[in-house]
Amino acid sequence: MNRLLKLLVVFFIASLALSGCNTFRGFGEDVKHLGNSISHAAG
Repeated sequence: MNRLLKLLVVFFIASLALSGCNTFRGFGEDVKHLGNSISHAAG
């Protein structure tokens, strides 16, 4: 039982880390597109 609990905790932490990476990656891409739009509008 103890081993199963540890495995579930590790899986939960890994899934949170991966979802966080995807969120920050998407945010970075949005900021990049916004910067490109501002550059094109100003130029």
